[in-house]
Amino acid sequence: MSGRMIDALGGEEAVRELVETFYDLIETLPEGENLRRLHRRGQGIGNARVEQFNFLCAFLGGRKYYLEKHGHMDVKLMHEHVPISPEDAENWLFCMDRALEQLNHRGDQIDRLRAIFRRVALILVNDLGEWGRPSQSAEAAGISST
Repeated sequence: MSGRMIDALGGEEAVRELVETFYDLIETLPEGENLRRLHRRGQGIGNARVEQFNFLCAFLGGRKYYLEKHGHMDVKLMHEHVPISPEDAENWLFCMDRALEQLNHRGDQIDRLRAIFRRVALILVNDLGEWGRPSQSAEAAGISST
């Protein structure tokens, strides 16, 4: 085995299956409610399914579809305008964990992947209030988003 996470999952088709399963869960589970709302305010879940696949292929060591299309792989930049609470991050992780479980992805590499997903999800948490503006608590504390 090459050591690439994409190979451990089973290649691009397995990544596509993971993304589809993940977003099916986002669209149906109560934990996906606010994530659905955030996607509706953006370009929608249909677009997210495509871009998540593009991103994860490269993120997991495969072809860099997202980079080829957008010129970067900066996950913070991708989400800088989206208000992401700790609860949103945990709900994203919950849905991804369920998708991995449903698809029977197990083992040490999958445990490492879960840890990486957790680290990334938590760095995306921000203090944006309603759609890209600092929350009232940040404004009251004199914290600037610039």
